[in-house]
Amino acid sequence: MLLVSYDIKDDKLRTTFSKMLQSNGAIRLQYSVYEVNHTQRFLDILKMEIETCFKKEFSPDDSVILFDVDVKNTIKYGNAVHRDQDLLFF
Repeated sequence: MLLVSYDIKDDKLRTTFSKMLQSNGAIRLQYSVYEVNHTQRFLDILKMEIETCFKKEFSPDDSVILFDVDVKNTIKYGNAVHRDQDLLFF
């Protein structure tokens, strides 16, 4: 699992970055924090997209941090617990 946290000053760039994360399957946890659960290959592609498409647009005031998280060592409370539970419909 990968956590992506960002603080991007420019509204247009921030919106574009957020939409890119969502289109790649990221789940918004907080306004500027996303969770990405995919294969390592997919995560590498996501990192490459950030590197090639967004990095040059970031200002010195912007920050994007990718946290590689071990799912087995993650503890969730509140809404995050319910979001991860499987739903079963008949």
